[in-house]
Amino acid sequence: MTVAQDIETKLTESFQPASLKVIDESSQHAGHMGARPEGETHFRVEIVADAFAGKNRVDRQRMIYAVLKDELAGPVHALSVSANAP
Repeated sequence: MTVAQDIETKLTESFQPASLKVIDESSQHAGHMGARPEGETHFRVEIVADAFAGKNRVDRQRMIYAVLKDELAGPVHALSVSANAP
């Protein structure tokens, strides 16, 4: 399974989102710190889920980071998050 697939699976299982996009932006960061030639280091996540209702932006990001802690400790160098309630 790819890193992107791992991210999508974990977020889907944790939040049952109404919508989810996991975008690999690694090619835009080639040659930058943390980038690997094989990619899958820089991602953007756009997620809409009921679980984020009543939460502020920082709390929503913390929820995402907690679910993806293994990826953030390993292969993912950078993660941009847009998390909202429906």
